[in-house]
Amino acid sequence: MLDTFMEMMSYPFMVRAFLVGSLVALCSALLGVSLVLKRYSMIGDGLSHVGFGALAIAAALNMAPLAVAIPVVVVAAVLLLRISGSSKIKGDAAIALISTGALAIGIMVISMTTGMNTDVYNYMFGSILAMSGEDVQFSILLSVAVLILYLFFYNKIFAITFDETFARATGVRANLYNTLIAVLTAVTIVLGMRMMGALLISSLIIFPALTSMRVFKTFKGVILNSAILSVVCLILGVTISYVYATPAGASVVVVNMAMLAVYSVIGAHEKQKQREVNANWIEKDQEKEIDKDENTPYNEDKFQQRKPLKFSV
Repeated sequence: MLDTFMEMMSYPFMVRAFLVGSLVALCSALLGVSLVLKRYSMIGDGLSHVGFGALAIAAALNMAPLAVAIPVVVVAAVLLLRISGSSKIKGDAAIALISTGALAIGIMVISMTTGMNTDVYNYMFGSILAMSGEDVQFSILLSVAVLILYLFFYNKIFAITFDETFARATGVRANLYNTLIAVLTAVTIVLGMRMMGALLISSLIIFPALTSMRVFKTFKGVILNSAILSVVCLILGVTISYVYATPAGASVVVVNMAMLAVYSVIGAHEKQKQREVNANWIEKDQEKEIDKDENTPYNEDKFQQRKPLKFSV
């Protein structure tokens, strides 16, 4: 195992994959908790399709993929919030509308220009070989910026995640911070698409949060466990991808699925233990009430018939 790891670290492309992948996984996990709790987790899937369309256009025009995709996906994220918040087209319908339209444009551009080549395959399913040195530097800078912004506005994000109405009443600019979450999510998705693929990048947002919620019950606990779990799953998935020559994105998702199954079993066991503890406490309380009633002296005065009340007119 150690020999395999040292062999992987001897290749520059594997070092890039671990470095960028870990940062993207960390950002995705942090943002994913808020998105899942706000019932807006499918925004990741919708924005990844928009990113695929943007990358297809960039490839057809021989332009830098990230330089084209990031602004387009950020605009799509802001547009999704505006559409779902101020019109008759709500949440899931707005995501489906934009994502399918962008995916169709991407497929049309590909079919009319380069065709289904290796680059397009990598964009759809991910590849650990897809990132250049410039992409890595750009990805590291943006990932660090996402982490700093998230940590800096953590309290505000926490407030609008759990009770947006109350947050608005206390003076929090909820629209601003919702837009911030959407923009950070858009940047994170574009950064991770090169390695995870457009079809699977949303799994980095959904799986760690849902998995952590099987066991942990506090916001901070879910955040911390999601961050650690996401990075661990990505490292294991990339390692499997290297050893068995499988797509990186699919390998990471399979590891996340296995972790979800393990955490679900642990969560069910903990819930059963809690039920047994609660049942024991209820039984003890009932026994105490019975003992108390049995030890209470009988008072005849309590049961004597009261004299009828006299009313004067």
